[in-house]
Amino acid sequence: MSIDCRTRLHCDRRTLSRDEVFDDLFPEALERNAALAARGLRYKGLPSLGLTVEEKTLTLREQDGRLTLHDGALQDGAIAALEADALSDLVQDWKSTMGLAMNSQVRMTQGEFSHWVGWEPVFRALFDGRPVHEAGAIDFKNPDGSALDLSQSFDLDDDRDEIAHFLHEAGFLHVRNVFTEEEMTAVSGDLDVALSRAEPDDGASWWAGDSTGAEQPVRVLFFHEQSEALRTLLHDDRLQWVGKLTGDDHNGAQMGAEGLIKPLDIQTGLSDLPWHKDCGQGGHSYFCSGLTLGISVTGADRRSGALGVVPGSHRANVQTAGKDESLDMAAIKLATKTGDVTVHCSDTLHRAHRPTERPRKVVYTGFRLGLKPGDVLDSVSVEKQRADRAHLTNVQDRIASAGAGANASEFVQMGEGDE
Repeated sequence: MSIDCRTRLHCDRRTLSRDEVFDDLFPEALERNAALAARGLRYKGLPSLGLTVEEKTLTLREQDGRLTLHDGALQDGAIAALEADALSDLVQDWKSTMGLAMNSQVRMTQGEFSHWVGWEPVFRALFDGRPVHEAGAIDFKNPDGSALDLSQSFDLDDDRDEIAHFLHEAGFLHVRNVFTEEEMTAVSGDLDVALSRAEPDDGASWWAGDSTGAEQPVRVLFFHEQSEALRTLLHDDRLQWVGKLTGDDHNGAQMGAEGLIKPLDIQTGLSDLPWHKDCGQGGHSYFCSGLTLGISVTGADRRSGALGVVPGSHRANVQTAGKDESLDMAAIKLATKTGDVTVHCSDTLHRAHRPTERPRKVVYTGFRLGLKPGDVLDSVSVEKQRADRAHLTNVQDRIASAGAGANASEFVQMGEGDE
């Protein structure tokens, strides 16, 4: 069952001027989807949104059941200031509302930061025609129409069609006993060595701080380059079959990996990530759905920070950062044992829960979709890709500054929270 939901080509993306967006793109989108976007705006209970670009402000608001465009700002609405290139990326789904905040490309001058993030699915309704998710819109069925058991997990020898159907419906998998204890011990030892070699600002690790203020490495980027044991497993048939599961040409030839440790008492930095989608920075319509795989090096349960997922969220146009209060789909935790593998679609809402009794180790890797016919992707140097990934370690400060005094803590906080 295909999970390829891409609607845009990389080669069609271009730099749009402010006037092209304000004078042409917005009116064209409103002509198509004004009612759809307004319905989503009402459902989410969001205020109007003013966009200030190059000293000109236009405001989007609901009026008579349609989203409308007005010159100037409103006193009771939210207002975001951004540059023309950021606006261009936003309307083309190259960067999301959160993605712009994470790259210091937007600043709230009025209203709450949560309003800005909450507008993301409304923008996708307006420009891409995706209805904003409403309660009851998604259910979970077996092929025979009976209710799907979301708590089930799988073994390597289970029926692949059944596994593919579950992934399509739920947006995640838990596959048991993929690798042995001995194989995970070897990977764990390599990760310990890599963590011991990490240095702040080395461009190859993320760091986090505990309650005493002490900083420690929590993620080793490009970990596959430091672990021969892991490189062998990445190309093992026990893992590679996942890329063939949906028939969507997921590419596993150049798989990289990151090694993570989830220590206790982490208070700052990106260790236990809050609710997000892997496409949360933008690009859903260009990349989704890719597949993210978590190799449980030590296993994880409720006391050691198991992965949380929101089943079905990959089929829902919801905000891509934070867990929307209007979201009706219940979250669950995936308790794993050493050698298990979790899989989630790149647009499945998920989070890393904070370990409370013991730390855990996990390796993340994944499969990307091949380019669509006729598409061309601009070449980006390996150095630039690595620098962009390393840059995220300081993202909390940039998100907070984008809030311009508004409360942005819910989007960077790493507390236990709900399921």
